[in-house]
Amino acid sequence: MRKEIVLLISAICGLVFGTGLIVSDMANPKTVQSFLDLAGEWNPALMFVMVGALIVATIGFNLSRLKKTSLSGAPFPPIRRGIDKRLAIGSMIFGVGWGIAGICPAPAVVLMGMGIWQGVVFFVAMLVGMGMVIAFDKTQSA
Repeated sequence: MRKEIVLLISAICGLVFGTGLIVSDMANPKTVQSFLDLAGEWNPALMFVMVGALIVATIGFNLSRLKKTSLSGAPFPPIRRGIDKRLAIGSMIFGVGWGIAGICPAPAVVLMGMGIWQGVVFFVAMLVGMGMVIAFDKTQSA
């Protein structure tokens, strides 16, 4: 029964998050790109969404420190605090791709659900990239 409750809570959180992306217009690639266009018609909306997300994440991470396991009973993974070469390179690749496409993983799922082809292409490319990491990265455990 506990697993079903966790899945239900996860589904509700996903729906709330996706709805928030639509309401805030963050599923629209043009909104994201206009935030990055400092010389053109700059739109600060993404900044406010990020600040809100940081507040929620900070509260969540601090609350998780009070528990040894998640709601599903799984232990929390250790927190890595250092910045290594893989993290820096991966962050740069993600940032450049996000700036060019104006789409990141969560909005891609929303766009797919809306039947927008760019979201489908992005999502498929993301899955291919994840598959390549799993197939070729020797540091990933089997």
